[in-house]
Amino acid sequence: MSDVKQAPRKTTKVGVVLTNGADKSVVVKVENLVMHPLYRKFTRTSSKFMAHDEENTCNKGDRVLIEECRPMSKSKRWRVRKIVERAQ
Repeated sequence: MSDVKQAPRKTTKVGVVLTNGADKSVVVKVENLVMHPLYRKFTRTSSKFMAHDEENTCNKGDRVLIEECRPMSKSKRWRVRKIVERAQ
């Protein structure tokens, strides 16, 4: 038996960049569908995450893939992994 433990997979999310005003930081809005437990109707919910953008390449409206990482600051716990789609 091998006693080597694998590192847990990091959570990833896809969202749209809302703002990129701060240096090396972007705010990403992630939307998902949640089913109501009683009425079985889907509602759209959204969450905002602050993510670290090392090269300052993200612009407003870009679709990006973010992954969780160590805390970078008080509010940044996510890192931009790649830009999925550029805004027009």
